[in-house]
Amino acid sequence: MAKNTDLIVLHTTKFGENSLVVHTLGRDYGRRSFLVRGAGRRQMSMFLPLNILEADVVENSKSSLLTARNITVAYPLSGIRDNILKNSMTMFLSEVLYRIVREGCSEEGLYDWCEKSILMLDAIKSDFSNFHIRFLMELAVNLGFSPQSHDLMPFVGTHYPIVEKFMTLSFAESMLIPLNGAVRNEIAEEILRYIEHHTESSVNVNSLKVLRELFA
Repeated sequence: MAKNTDLIVLHTTKFGENSLVVHTLGRDYGRRSFLVRGAGRRQMSMFLPLNILEADVVENSKSSLLTARNITVAYPLSGIRDNILKNSMTMFLSEVLYRIVREGCSEEGLYDWCEKSILMLDAIKSDFSNFHIRFLMELAVNLGFSPQSHDLMPFVGTHYPIVEKFMTLSFAESMLIPLNGAVRNEIAEEILRYIEHHTESSVNVNSLKVLRELFA
């Protein structure tokens, strides 16, 4: 029996000639991977990073890999897809989620927060260059780390006064914190190291290099 659910695309892996394994963060399934059969080239735009999908999930007693069918895009996200900077940011954020949130993890509230964040990025017209820093800070909270001043200091060092603003200001105010590209990139790397420490894993986020170039 199929279960209709919402899924956020984190990563895809080619499977055979016409199928994909889509790694997702789901409302009902948490961090899970799904087999999508018959995913031709025309359908690949459905599986762009952080796309929000609706799908029927079918469980197979002979395999631990679930199958997703009747997939539709829940939101067009035209505000993201028509903007090269936002697209690059979704590549980075989806890779962070893919590498940090472990398969099978089902953190309460994580999906809802993530969906809200994606729709917010889609809606912002300007002043979004700090978005990924705010996202990383909120991700730490939603993973249950609840960073405090003494926790962050060893990781962010001299950037702590800036990071503290991200912790205390509203979302809108944090988007207006004046930062140059170099400082913004350094803070993103430092917060990633903080998250690595708490997840006890090494997160090698390749797409951060793209952000360094775009937001230099």
